[in-house]
Amino acid sequence: MADDKDVLRDVWFGRIPTCFTLNQDEITEREAEPYYLLLPRVSYLTLVTDKVKKHFLKVMKTEDVEEMWFEYEGTPLKWHYPIGLLFDFHASNTVLPWTITVHFKNFPDSDLLHCQSNSVIEAHFMSSIKEADALKHKSQVINDMQKKDHKQLWMGLQNDKFDQFWAMNRKLMEYPTEEGGFRYIPFRIYQTLSDRPFIQKQFRPVSSDGNAHTLGDLLKEMYPAALPNDGEPKRNQVVIHGIEPLLETPLQWLSEHLSHPDNFLHICVIPIPTD
Repeated sequence: MADDKDVLRDVWFGRIPTCFTLNQDEITEREAEPYYLLLPRVSYLTLVTDKVKKHFLKVMKTEDVEEMWFEYEGTPLKWHYPIGLLFDFHASNTVLPWTITVHFKNFPDSDLLHCQSNSVIEAHFMSSIKEADALKHKSQVINDMQKKDHKQLWMGLQNDKFDQFWAMNRKLMEYPTEEGGFRYIPFRIYQTLSDRPFIQKQFRPVSSDGNAHTLGDLLKEMYPAALPNDGEPKRNQVVIHGIEPLLETPLQWLSEHLSHPDNFLHICVIPIPTD
């Protein structure tokens, strides 16, 4: 793997200033002050919000508290999506801090998965890594790892330990030099104007004639509407980790450096605001 460690660090330590406010319909014994937190882009909401929960529980009675969930401008936030993806998809053109509403009642079962403990997050995270490695290496790398190696990946994410995580994750980013990349690139493309949660298909990092595929090649094949026609102004932003990579960027490089810890490239296609 190309050793662009600074890129990996920048991705890992990306933070989103966030203001949590309690939903006004919640029953409290006194006014609930907002709670401010720098959210790690690469983590999950339910993994990093214990302090938020403790803060609001101080003003609530136990009998008024059910499972905590989050919402932004009327949309329940899926905890099993990485935080950076949630922000890019729902709020990338808003003023910071990102304002999230906290609920303790009326859990939206049709929109969200329940998350009663960190073991639920761990199971989801590890299943994503296994799915990604099935695409990249026919599962050979993840299956060769021991249980403690899997645990190291999870503990690295849970405890925000970059070196601990990458000591193991780099094995998942290796490939035989002669192949020029992974078998397939694990990616998901999210579009705001679709009922489909995301696009995910098999796509190789290298073309049949040996040329490296780019981000533009992927979009041309999977979601051509994301790209402007010749001579037209740009209609969409293509965002990964809060930035717009050049469409000429090789997909293999992006997969190695801008994937989330779950080993997927999460790509948001967001219409450019017209106002």
